[in-house]
Amino acid sequence: MVPRYTRPEMAAIWSPEARFRIWFEIEALAAEAMAEGGTIPAESARAIRREGDARIAAMTEADLARIDEIERVTRHDVIAFLTWLGETRPDGSGMGEHARFMHQGMTSSDVLDTALNLQLVRAADLLLADLDALLAALRRRAEEHALTPTIGRSHGIHAEPTTFGLKLAGHWAEFARGRKRLLAAREEVATAAVSGPVGTFASVTPAVEAHVAAKLGLRPEPVSSQVIPRDRHAAYFCALSVIASSLERLATEVRHLQRSEVREAEEYFHPGQKGSSAMPHKRNPVLSENLTGLARLVRGYAMPALENVALWHERDISHSSVERVIGPDATIALDFALTRAAGMVDKLTVYPDRMRANLESLGGVVHSGKVLLALTQAGMSREDSYATVQRSAMATWENLGQPGGRSFRDNLLQDPAVTRLIAPADLDGVMDPARDFTHVRDTLARVFAEA
Repeated sequence: MVPRYTRPEMAAIWSPEARFRIWFEIEALAAEAMAEGGTIPAESARAIRREGDARIAAMTEADLARIDEIERVTRHDVIAFLTWLGETRPDGSGMGEHARFMHQGMTSSDVLDTALNLQLVRAADLLLADLDALLAALRRRAEEHALTPTIGRSHGIHAEPTTFGLKLAGHWAEFARGRKRLLAAREEVATAAVSGPVGTFASVTPAVEAHVAAKLGLRPEPVSSQVIPRDRHAAYFCALSVIASSLERLATEVRHLQRSEVREAEEYFHPGQKGSSAMPHKRNPVLSENLTGLARLVRGYAMPALENVALWHERDISHSSVERVIGPDATIALDFALTRAAGMVDKLTVYPDRMRANLESLGGVVHSGKVLLALTQAGMSREDSYATVQRSAMATWENLGQPGGRSFRDNLLQDPAVTRLIAPADLDGVMDPARDFTHVRDTLARVFAEA
């Protein structure tokens, strides 16, 4: 992922230093478990831990270059790392003969897959914290605007009144579901495998695997081949993709509300910010447009993760190149996007007066559904009620802003079929937007009860 969209906390999880630290930790924990089981000398396990810890702690760019140099010969990353780890240093220090007891009975996937899963777990923990920040911002703004009237839209066309708080509560509920899915995906991917070349424990015991898993905060993989089954990873990246889709839905809402013709809400415009190199008046929805693009990227990583599930027999490496890209990129992109979305929501500028003006801009036709119900309750058939209300609504719609054009209320009051059943004062009550919001606070309480 490019630095522009990378936060240091998430980048650190995927750095070469972090990866090699995890690789060594797996090797050292396995050696300690083997020493306890009598497979290797206890002195060797202590030397592996002592010398390896020192080597990893002092790792420099030169060490990374040395590992790369070895890999250019071995064409194998884990062997290159183990070779570097066991090398004698210029000052004569190192593991010496104890190095031969590293990786006893293990295969490279024991290290690679366990390390990848630990990185995904750590990435999920950051993403869960990001979601918590976004949820907090959405809830605060939803409660702030619980009863701020605005127009609901279907097909982009005015439907009935709603509140801005209810809109935001809907997004809160969606991200809360996304958080549950990510938590479940984190749990599913939190497994470790140290079971040997084809998962039979032929040269390493299940006790070693259990020890490594417990120390890393993971669970032993119940049955592995040479690799941890990739359906776990597919579920993880699908969970990220659904969250990304929720981000795009939120971003799309903001982008539409910020359009000049709507202008009900807009991203905070910072002092000194410029919207266009050519047009000084511009205030563009750049954050939400950025979120839309990042969501597309994250969703794109789900398909290769799904395709990684079908590997040949006990293992091939067709998944490897995919995961080297999508592991860091998907989590880094989503981490950045969630953080950006939380800031966008927290500082979103809301225009209640403009919302009210837009709600009333069609002369009151947005209350047609309630008038329809009132007429049916007064005794008119549903078919006749619909035709009667639509007749007045269309007359209002088609003459908006024209000389002699009347409001929806006035057109209804010109229709004897309406006035015979509903008095003008009762009609005003039917068309009062406040009636639409009777249950809004109860709905918000129900939504946030899940927090």
